Amino acid sequence: QLQLVESGGGLVQPGGSLRLSCAASGFTLDVYAIGWFRQAPGKERDRVSCISRSGGSTYYADSVKGRFTISRDNAENTVYLQMNSLKPEDTAVYTCAATRGTCVSRIGRYDYWGQGTQVTVSS
Repeated sequence: QLQLVESGGGLVQPGGSLRLSCAASGFTLDVYAIGWFRQAPGKERDRVSCISRSGGSTYYADSVKGRFTISRDNAENTVYLQMNSLKPEDTAVYTCAATRGTCVSRIGRYDYWGQGTQVTVSS
């Protein structure tokens, strides 16, 4: 069964850090670009970050630039999202997704999706 599984979410105070993981099972991630998306209650799903198949190219939404870092370890079949200086507005369900193409914004271009992990930033 082809699956993406996220982990690492939780409750953190403003200014804190979390590292999300996106692990693949049933297939290898190295032929896919991986995107991280988030969706807050009542809002649309937005792309937060993306990393190319080789890891040589990355994308960040303006709202997270300088605070979030995406990386991948193809040997471990895992992609990470390091989130620093978290703000209450970062609160959302974070989901990773895989696309065989390059990093794109269109949600429909992603072939596999995880189930999501909740990130809550609150004092």
